[in-house]
Amino acid sequence: MFRNNYQGGAVVEIFSGQGKDPAAKWKLCGGPSAIYKEYNKEVKGCVYCLDGSSQTVKMQMPENGKMSLGLLQRFLVLQVNVSHGHDFSAELVITDSEGLKRRLHLSTVHKEVSATLLHAKIPFVGLKRNWSTLCIDLVSLSGELFKGFLTLDGITLFATCKVRRIFTVRTEHAGMSDDGKVDGYMFRSGAGLMDLIPRSCQFPPDVNQVIQVFNRENVRKTDLRTGLSNSDCGT
Repeated sequence: MFRNNYQGGAVVEIFSGQGKDPAAKWKLCGGPSAIYKEYNKEVKGCVYCLDGSSQTVKMQMPENGKMSLGLLQRFLVLQVNVSHGHDFSAELVITDSEGLKRRLHLSTVHKEVSATLLHAKIPFVGLKRNWSTLCIDLVSLSGELFKGFLTLDGITLFATCKVRRIFTVRTEHAGMSDDGKVDGYMFRSGAGLMDLIPRSCQFPPDVNQVIQVFNRENVRKTDLRTGLSNSDCGT
């Protein structure tokens, strides 16, 4: 869907709550009572709300699962609000450097990292229960768990959450060592990454929000499954 689009700018916008029909290119599951658009006073704009069970309520792109997004930029950014007492999950379909489809399932339900040849479960460690800018380092996580990153080809968000905006962010090979391996040190806290995000994509300055980066360095702080780094899925 984006493969033939220009992706050399600072960001590629995937979703915004603004506009007449923001979810036109998304597959919505759960019905209008579970997925709906509303005006949010805090962010001074429209957001999409996903309420209900994560088993039945979700939004998926592309709408046709046989299609691929073809997104190339390193970071996927989710601007979401997750309420207290609710879980939140996101599943990402990537194509690795060998051309194989892999799935990254990030969730507040997961307590540790685990991986098979084609699928990895990653905890949303310390996810703040207010508006957050979640920066997912696709290159770093894919390099740690699979065989590198080529493209992001599918995104699914599961209830419960509010979604303001989804986009990818390009980097100028920052955090890349001389041998081509990803370091990611510069983006561990999110401060350096925010400098790359245009102001038009950021929250209004008076919004109480938290910036969180999910990369291999932060994931390693969780209880990794014994031997994960030495498995066939590692680097």
